Amino acid sequence: MLPFIDLKHQYGRIRKDVLEGIEKVLESTHYILGAEVQELETKLSEYTHSKYVLGCSSGTDALLMALMALDVGPGDAVFTTPFTFFATPETPALRGATPVFSDIDEDTYNMDPEKLEQAIQKVIQEGKLTPKVIIPVDLFGQAADYQKILPIARKYGLKVIQDACQGFGATCPCGKIAPSMGDIGCTSFFPAKPLGCYGDGGAVFTDDEELYKKMYSILVHGRSANDKYDNVRLGLNARLDTIQAAVLLAKLKIFPEEVEMRQVVAKTYFEELDGLVKLPVIRPGYRSVFAQFCPRSPKFHEIQDALKANDIPSARYYPIPMHLLGAMKYLGYKKGDMPIAEACAADIFALPMHPYLSKENIQKIASVIRSVVRG
Repeated sequence: MLPFIDLKHQYGRIRKDVLEGIEKVLESTHYILGAEVQELETKLSEYTHSKYVLGCSSGTDALLMALMALDVGPGDAVFTTPFTFFATPETPALRGATPVFSDIDEDTYNMDPEKLEQAIQKVIQEGKLTPKVIIPVDLFGQAADYQKILPIARKYGLKVIQDACQGFGATCPCGKIAPSMGDIGCTSFFPAKPLGCYGDGGAVFTDDEELYKKMYSILVHGRSANDKYDNVRLGLNARLDTIQAAVLLAKLKIFPEEVEMRQVVAKTYFEELDGLVKLPVIRPGYRSVFAQFCPRSPKFHEIQDALKANDIPSARYYPIPMHLLGAMKYLGYKKGDMPIAEACAADIFALPMHPYLSKENIQKIASVIRSVVRG
């Protein structure tokens, strides 16, 4: 079976560094907030040019910490996309805020700035909620259109939390590196991410010292900056394990090279699948890290069956838009409210994507798809 994501191949490259890093942690016995966590935060800060970085326990907790730092709560509207992983709307809902969805761009699958502004204006006109935060998502590895989203946020006095859980390392025409494009950036180090650890992990990024101090406190049960037993606010137990930081330090060494390798893999996919399926669009001046490669086709069922018959795995992200999930029923959305997201969800599928995918295997994948599409 062709691997969907080849973590074993990657491990073969970094095995020595990973094992030495883990052994160092084991010898130190500093399993929680050891020196490797701070070293990782420093290197992530250098890589993204963010002033402040905090490692945490997951991308979900990163989003939750960001929302808590911005004092998001009941009566607040948090604007986001209906085409994402559930953690994006789940975290504001956990804070008692109201997720407000706006439809997506059909080519990039990311938040449509024009529809975002319409959603903000509607909430203002209704007068029931206070517009508070925008959470764009860098879906499948491409940064959202922050050059348009940020001015909208400033116009209405909103903060922006960049959900770069799939987009760490992506760049846009402004030259910034995800997740450094919003007031707070969040990422995930889930193993399948472009930069992933060997368990759960995440991080928050900001240039705002006050927000950093609040998230530093929230990270460990609302601790004081001077006394860990002086809890000054409600917080979380959201620390990044030292062993996971050691793994990430080894992976970060090869991450820039792997991003380059992902460009080659994606380019081959674009060439081989041209005319067979609807391909994702990478906007001029943007660079995706291609966390996933997700085309669309009305024949996706047949394509996936044919791929499976040839020992090629595939997946689907995301077959149910967020506004139609059972957990979001209380918001009152119905089918047809987000037509572009719903259309994408109806026929999108994901192909194997990782830096070590060979041209020959991509050609094999394309050959199977061609046989279905062209009979």
